[in-house]
Amino acid sequence: MTEIDPLKAGHAARREADAPHSLVLRLPADRPLMMDAGVALAPLTIAYQTYGTLNADKTNAILVCHALTGDQHVANTHPLTGKPGWWEIMVGPGKPIDTDRYFVICSNVLGGCLGTTGPATTNPATGMPYGLDMPMVTIRDMVRAQALLVDQLGIGKLFCVIGGSMGGMQVLQWAAIYPERVFCAIPIATAPRHSSQNIAFNEVGRQAVMADPEWAGGRYFELGKSPTKGLAVARMAAHITYLSDEALHRKFGRKLQNKTAPTFSFDADFQIESYLRHQGSTFVERFDANTYLYLTRAMDYFDLAEDYDGSLARAFKDTKTRFCIVSFTSDWLFPTSASRSIVHALNANSASVSFVEIDTDKGHDAFLLDVPDMLATTSGFIESSARAFGLKEAKSA
Repeated sequence: MTEIDPLKAGHAARREADAPHSLVLRLPADRPLMMDAGVALAPLTIAYQTYGTLNADKTNAILVCHALTGDQHVANTHPLTGKPGWWEIMVGPGKPIDTDRYFVICSNVLGGCLGTTGPATTNPATGMPYGLDMPMVTIRDMVRAQALLVDQLGIGKLFCVIGGSMGGMQVLQWAAIYPERVFCAIPIATAPRHSSQNIAFNEVGRQAVMADPEWAGGRYFELGKSPTKGLAVARMAAHITYLSDEALHRKFGRKLQNKTAPTFSFDADFQIESYLRHQGSTFVERFDANTYLYLTRAMDYFDLAEDYDGSLARAFKDTKTRFCIVSFTSDWLFPTSASRSIVHALNANSASVSFVEIDTDKGHDAFLLDVPDMLATTSGFIESSARAFGLKEAKSA
C-alpha cells in the first residue's frame, strides 16, 4: 500500500471538523437536537454550502443529500483535496440542477467530519473530540438536522430533495417525515433499507478500522495516533462494491502494473491492486475513521418500512410529493429490485412516480459519473416539476 503520513492522514479532517471551509450554522445548547438514541445533542454545528440565489418567495430551493464518503462540497473545489466538487456533473450553471435558476443547499451530514457535529468534533464538555462518546446517529437524525438548517434559511418548502446511495436514503426519509415540505424527490441508486449483504460489507470495514492498533478504542486523536491502515482497507473493500465486474474488467482486466512479469511477491503486481491501494491511501487524508464507523452504522439501521409497522406503503400514505426513482442495471449494492419496492409502495398510494432503470456497466458509482441517460432523466423531471410547481423562467428544452 502507498506509504501514508500518519501526521497528515485524518488530521486535516480533524481541523475541518471544528473549523470547516464552508458556511456554518451553530445552534446553542438551549436548542438541542433530539436523536433516535434518546440523547438531546447540543450544541449543534451544521456545515453547509449553497449555490445560486434564493428567490424572493423562497420557492426555488433544492437540497442535495450526500452519500457515505461525500460532504457539503458538491460543486466547489474541495478544501482538503483540491479536487472538483463531487457532483459537478449534476450541479452548476446549465446543468440538471441549474444554479442559475435554483438555490442549491448541501450540508455535511450529522456524524460527518467536515464541520457538522460528529465524532471528530470537539466535545465542549471535555475539550477533546467526541470519539465514541458521540451518540449513535440515524438517517432520521441526519434529516432532522437538515430540517433545522432549512428552517434557519427561512425556507418553508423545498422544491426538490435529491441524492444517491446514503443520500437517497435521506431523500426517502425527507419524503416520509416531512411530505408537506418536499414538492419533488429524486432518490437515486438507493433502497428503503440496507440488505443483510450490505450490513455484512459494512461490518468488514468497521472491523478493519477497529483492528488497527492505532484506533485505540476511538481515542486516537487525543493519543496522537491515526488508524490509517485499517481505514484504508475499509475503503478498499467498500470501493469494490461501488463498481461492477464489467467496469473493472474493462478498465483493468488482469493487466500488470508497470511490469512485464509477476514479481512472485505480495507487491501490487496487478493494476487493480495498485488502484485500490491508491483509493485507500487518498481516502484517509480526507476522512475520519470514527466517522466511517458512525455513518456505515446509520446506513445499517435504516429501514423505512420498520418505522411504519413493516409497511413501506404506509411511509408514503397520502403523499403529494412527486417522485423520480432512478436505478442502474449493474448496481449490485443497491439493485433495481430495491428501487422497484419503493415504486410499488408509491403506486399503492396512487402517488405521482416516475421510474427509470438505466442500462450501464458502471455499477453503483454510476450516479456520480457522466451517464447521459441519468442526466437527461433528472433534468427532464426537474423541469417538468418546476412547471408544475409554478416556478417561473423555465429552461428551454
